[in-house]
Amino acid sequence: MSVKKIGVLGAGSMGGGIAHLAAVSGIEVVLCDVEERYVDGALKRMAGFLDKSVEKQKMTVEEKEAALNRITKTTKMEDMAELPLIIEAIFEDLEVKKDAFRKLDELCKPETIIASNTSSMSITTLGAVTARPDRVVGMHFFYPPVLMRLVEVIRGYYTSDETVNLVADVSKAMGKTPVIVKKDTPGFIVNRIMMPQFLEAIRIAEEGIASIEDIDTAVKLGLNYPMGPFELMDFSGVEIALHVADYFVQEYHDPKWVPPQLIKNLVRSGRLGRKTGAGWYDYNK
Repeated sequence: MSVKKIGVLGAGSMGGGIAHLAAVSGIEVVLCDVEERYVDGALKRMAGFLDKSVEKQKMTVEEKEAALNRITKTTKMEDMAELPLIIEAIFEDLEVKKDAFRKLDELCKPETIIASNTSSMSITTLGAVTARPDRVVGMHFFYPPVLMRLVEVIRGYYTSDETVNLVADVSKAMGKTPVIVKKDTPGFIVNRIMMPQFLEAIRIAEEGIASIEDIDTAVKLGLNYPMGPFELMDFSGVEIALHVADYFVQEYHDPKWVPPQLIKNLVRSGRLGRKTGAGWYDYNK
């Protein structure tokens, strides 16, 4: 079964990026958010990115216009009711996501697959609030979706093979490499590996062992990572790292996941990374 049209719920940096990716891959998209200004903002970001691609001769003006025309704007979930696949990409809060899944379950056709772009939360829990847990799945893109090559496809307890296979095929149609997470566990693969590195890097800085700059340099040159842990947190959002750590504490009941005070204070100060102009680093200088 090929999917020619999808819905994306949430037009923020991730949802807008997923819509962008689908559109340039030839898939039509219904992009939904609570206010039209959020959808307009996503389209503006997409147009700017595509303009640069045209300037670099990576695509033609006609291809750019065709991609933009594949996106339909809406503020009504009802406009996605007939689609075969909807990808939820709203705020990383489990109760907010559960509410969205309940609404989508009521509105959509019984055969519609509802996927979540959550980076760490339980797919089984989201499936349990619907009448279609076999058609609920994780589809975790990485930021920015247009550039990052991986998609984690996560099974909930009842997710069917058919659902997993279809979402993996859609990922491939978007030019991504899917990996299958066989068991629904907090953090899946990448965040399960990455979060201990984030937390330990913060502890090293908090203990005064090395500066943030030197920790990033050590990781980049010693482990050959493209970005250090503090640079990466600033890039993806410092509050997201804190939110994932708090979720791990709640799920695993293990003190090793407790976030250091340093990151708590940073988030409380409003320094959330590049998007606010400052995080671990100050980008206003």
